[in-house]
Amino acid sequence: MPSLIDLRSDTVTKPTAAMRRAMADAEVGDDVYGEDPTVNHLQERAAEIFEKEAALFVPTGSMGNQTAVKLHTKPGQEVVIEERGHIYNFEMATMSAFSGCLARPVKSQDGSGILTWDEIKGAIHHNSAYYVAPTGLIALENSHNLAGGSVLTRERTEDICLRAHEMNLPVHLDGARIFNAAVALKDSVANLARPADSVMFCLSKGLGAPVGSILLGTKAFIDEARTVRKILGGGMRQAGVLAAAGLIALEESPKALPNDHANAKRLAEGVAELPGVKIDPENVVTNIVIFDVADTGQTADGICAQLRERGVLMSGFGAAIRAVTHYDVTSVNIETALRELRSVLAH
Repeated sequence: MPSLIDLRSDTVTKPTAAMRRAMADAEVGDDVYGEDPTVNHLQERAAEIFEKEAALFVPTGSMGNQTAVKLHTKPGQEVVIEERGHIYNFEMATMSAFSGCLARPVKSQDGSGILTWDEIKGAIHHNSAYYVAPTGLIALENSHNLAGGSVLTRERTEDICLRAHEMNLPVHLDGARIFNAAVALKDSVANLARPADSVMFCLSKGLGAPVGSILLGTKAFIDEARTVRKILGGGMRQAGVLAAAGLIALEESPKALPNDHANAKRLAEGVAELPGVKIDPENVVTNIVIFDVADTGQTADGICAQLRERGVLMSGFGAAIRAVTHYDVTSVNIETALRELRSVLAH
């Protein structure tokens, strides 16, 4: 039986041969004691690439984001975030349960998922009445998952952070796929992340490592983050076997991202030609393709179920379907997926 074409996410990749070799050969120690040399190297290299003072290896992106929320806020405050943001929608209610904070979701008026300062400012409670929850943090996302992989430019981030800092408000950047954003914008991850007080990026999404994310900030911030990571159960022991794969992902995987973006663009262009499907291929600039199927006469879940039977995996989100390209997906796979989708919609 031919292998499945898995477009559900870029988290489904298998470790490369180089990653497996690095994991087998990794020099390890006890990271809770700060003695794992491979973890330490990964953290130092990430900090160097992002031009931040320090970095911390965490098991998941959610843990990295929620650690940042905890450190930037106080119980009873609000976190301003775009309404489709990952921290708000897909990290359960952790900011409430763990940090005692409430999300203040804001809709981007142009539909891009990329907020302007004016949109953010309208949601900020600053020097308000004592019975109004004050704003404690602004959370940005780059690239923006549920907005179809849209990207936040350095200029927009700088503007938001400058104005937020004038109000003594910190900014956290959920940069789970920031390397994809950097490739699309022809900019560096350091430039895109520099204005933010903290940033998290995933090794296990577009970069393809089997496990892990990195949280970055000042040395003082990361020292505190290490304690929060332990509270959340994220203190790992001989984690160098995981960090070794992360190092390969960090150094090698960004080179392949342009190919992922080209495959996503081709998929978007092909999908746009199908009857009843709504998508603007011009808006697809990274590796995420989200298309509306409400006018096809079928449900998104129903279409995905039929595609699964044909060896193609995609994810339904309400009336839309999401497909994500990654290094285990070839251009031939994209054409096959389009052919099968065309056949399903013809029924």
